[in-house]
Amino acid sequence: MNVFFRSEDKYLGVSLMWMRLWVMAGLLLSLTACSTKPPAQPENLCQIFREKPDWHKAALRMNERWGTPVHVVMAMMYQESSFVHDAQPPMQYFLFIPTGRASSAYGYAQVKDETWDDYQRESGNGWSDRDDFADAIDFMGWYTNKAQRLNGTSKWDAYGQYLNYHEGWGGYRRGSYRAKGWLMKVSRKVEARAQRYGAQYRQCKNQLPSGGWFS
Repeated sequence: MNVFFRSEDKYLGVSLMWMRLWVMAGLLLSLTACSTKPPAQPENLCQIFREKPDWHKAALRMNERWGTPVHVVMAMMYQESSFVHDAQPPMQYFLFIPTGRASSAYGYAQVKDETWDDYQRESGNGWSDRDDFADAIDFMGWYTNKAQRLNGTSKWDAYGQYLNYHEGWGGYRRGSYRAKGWLMKVSRKVEARAQRYGAQYRQCKNQLPSGGWFS
């Protein structure tokens, strides 16, 4: 009889263990959903980083590795995806039949498959994901660094960097953007946002988590 109850207790313990695991899995999924939600106040860089301190730490790592100012990359990312982690180009249709998307661009930084492959190979970040903020902002640091190296575009030049980003390094070098008035207007918007972000960031940078042991 005692053996029976010990066996029953054992199975009860196993059941409780699985229940705890399911609860923990649910909590992790909930936290993941929260972490991928766009910031509530995307117009204010300080509020973005206060809401998402891990984003600030990732942005600082990008800056340390590639040298591109945080406010420049964040302004470019806002333009590309509005900080939506799984952003994609809209679906195209023919007679109400979906025919696919305009490109393979995906994620925070709206990166195409082939460009992401180049980044993974050249940066050594082979396990990166386009819908991971830290990976996406590191990619943008890599891209802007290469734009400076190949085309001489300053990392502080949000206007020129966005033109590189949209047209590709070769397209920028050929001046393809000059035939796209709409793109130059968008690039000016990115430049203006970078200036606003930069002014905001200078006011709060020292009060934000820096990624140290106790931050």
